[in-house]
Amino acid sequence: MPATHVSLGMAGRCGVLAMNLLLAACSDGGYSVGGTPAMGGCLRTQTPTMAPAPAPGAPPAGIALRLDPINVSLTFPLFLTAPPGDMNRLFVVEKGGLIKIVNRANNALIGTFLDISNLVSAGGEQGLLGLAFDPQYATNRRFYVSYTDKVGVGNSVVARYLADPNNPNVALTAADSIIITQAQPFENHNGGMIAFGPDDYLYIGLGDGGSGGDPFYNGQNTGVLLGKLLRIDVNTDDFPNDANRNYGVPSSNPCVGQAGVAGEIWSFGLRNPWRYSFDRQSGDLYVADVGQGLREEVNVSTSVDGAGRGINYGWNVMEGSLCYSPGAGCSMTGLTLPAVEYDHGSGCSITGGYAYRGTLPALQTLRGTYFYGDFCAGFVRSFRLVNGVVTEHANWPLFPGNITSFGEDAAGELYIMTSGGGLYRIVPN
Repeated sequence: MPATHVSLGMAGRCGVLAMNLLLAACSDGGYSVGGTPAMGGCLRTQTPTMAPAPAPGAPPAGIALRLDPINVSLTFPLFLTAPPGDMNRLFVVEKGGLIKIVNRANNALIGTFLDISNLVSAGGEQGLLGLAFDPQYATNRRFYVSYTDKVGVGNSVVARYLADPNNPNVALTAADSIIITQAQPFENHNGGMIAFGPDDYLYIGLGDGGSGGDPFYNGQNTGVLLGKLLRIDVNTDDFPNDANRNYGVPSSNPCVGQAGVAGEIWSFGLRNPWRYSFDRQSGDLYVADVGQGLREEVNVSTSVDGAGRGINYGWNVMEGSLCYSPGAGCSMTGLTLPAVEYDHGSGCSITGGYAYRGTLPALQTLRGTYFYGDFCAGFVRSFRLVNGVVTEHANWPLFPGNITSFGEDAAGELYIMTSGGGLYRIVPN
């Protein structure tokens, strides 16, 4: 580790959370001396820059929310989702390597869907980090998991599994395919979110490789996959001789065909994208990126503007809207600044959420409103994007605890998970 970096134990800023090191990583304390320019030709020649968001205020008049607890026994839940069209079940990811199924109607635990705890590393920011069901899951039984393995400091792995054809509440125990294995230089900043986009391609979020300050400048290096949002085709294999790459690269990716540039890249300049999501109606992409020592941020790219295609979100040239190198200044040319950011006086580790598209009658005026939170402060906030401008930025009087993730079920209703085992459905009060 370079001498300019402090210990990754986070004992200073996050010492009160020593038992549960931040999954999304609060400040690591140190810094490097600024990022190198982006390599290759992936950078968009014109990228949108959001206007500064207003400070969060009161929720919209006449709307009140509460958290409806789902009282099932969970250990460090990190994510929740459901197969397309499955209105009966919720699939909850636990950090230790289990996926459990909850009955959506009565909130009862159905059982364990998958157990890969023997494969998963147990570092503070490691574990079973993501789950995505194939768009054709109802017929092909395929789903994908993202985890850190036990090799070295813990590689990032995305693997495909199959549901048991004789029991839809149980998965087959052996992986059908290892889609991608990415070596990690440090234990932290693994990202780990995976999701199918509106185009049915799989998107994979990877952090910058860890330590603090991006010492290898991975965020701005388009020759590597770390610090990126990737976009791949899981139905083809462009690398038949590479056991660590069992996927295809869509020809519409922005970096395809450029020498020395990774064709898998969709967006770059990310530090640790702890939860991103597509608005299921508009296709807009929301990426919550955990900051270093000063700023937490939400980046938004509308579907009209390519939903993140070729966008450079700035790390480690920028941290939020600030130049990262203290006192050195920086060039913001070609960088897309966040739609929303907050400093560490408010929180220290952002948890991204979803734009609400549910069907609860009392919440229809919130359709299109994006919710996010913070692991340290435990707050829940929201905003609406109107013609590229942040509006209705609101604080909600909901403080469930250390928010590890938001979740979205097949109907578009939203959930919150906490490190202490809490699982809550957001409902009208």
